[in-house]
Amino acid sequence: MDVLKAYSPRVLGANGATAPVLPLTNSVKLLKGVRRPLHPSAVPASTAKKQAYMGAIRSQQPVVCRVSQIVDQESGSEAAETPKQLVIEPLPTHATSSSVDDAIAARKQQRQREQVTYQFAAVAASVGVTSLAIVATYLRFHWHMEDDGMFPWGEMFGTLSLVAGGVFGMEMWARFAHKVLWHDYQPGWALHKSHHEPRTGPFEANDLYAIANGVPAMALCAYGFLTPGMVGSLCFGAGLGITLFGIMYMFVHDGLVHRRFPVGPIANMPYMKQLAVAHQLHHAGKYGGAPWGMFLAPQELEAFPGAKEDMERMVAELDWSRR
Repeated sequence: MDVLKAYSPRVLGANGATAPVLPLTNSVKLLKGVRRPLHPSAVPASTAKKQAYMGAIRSQQPVVCRVSQIVDQESGSEAAETPKQLVIEPLPTHATSSSVDDAIAARKQQRQREQVTYQFAAVAASVGVTSLAIVATYLRFHWHMEDDGMFPWGEMFGTLSLVAGGVFGMEMWARFAHKVLWHDYQPGWALHKSHHEPRTGPFEANDLYAIANGVPAMALCAYGFLTPGMVGSLCFGAGLGITLFGIMYMFVHDGLVHRRFPVGPIANMPYMKQLAVAHQLHHAGKYGGAPWGMFLAPQELEAFPGAKEDMERMVAELDWSRR
């Protein structure tokens, strides 16, 4: 039996009168203005809302959520009325155990497939880019070796310095771009908002920013590879630094924090737990959206009273087995 067909939603007015039945194909805008799916299997299993749906269904209690607007998908019109309550009837007794469990199992299998897909892409990209960077570094310095055969140690030091500088610079850039360009700037938010909504596949529109950041990295590496001297070495190092930051960000942000693929034992490192919790606070919006950075996020939170204590408490309560 289709889980969707097992629901019978109705809308109640302020006086308790039943309004016409609201089709499940319509969208509902919650008070916060964010569209949310009504189908329980479409809600990530790790969220409190998922537990609320499942608990109410299994206990045969109606699921009630307050809405400010009801939007009709066909006409696009909005009902400018007093806020109502949307009551979703629980599943019938004969459908509760089988239909809901099947939906949960299907969502779990889908999530596992998504993780495998993204993990393959992440590992393949990391191995490929790292191997290319090693070979390019060797060829670059071998090709531009001084005429007397002396190795250009000065240029090597400059390259390594800019690798570290590139990583730090990208953290500062990410902190700025994340707030100013991705949240406050509407065209930037148009892509980034996919990262703050339930994902329906292994990828999201926000992933395009990773591709965009790869363009200057490739340009700097190519210019530095072909250009001899200190200037070429510095550009080559900056490109490698941006690349290294991208790989680190993919494993920590996408893998560790958002569990898009398993990352192994690094999840249990104390500082990695701080990074995960700090980014969770960003998504919660408790401190005005901060922290905006990634790898220095715990330090960024220290500017807000009570944030450090809040982060430490959440780290102590963090249980990856429940994510």
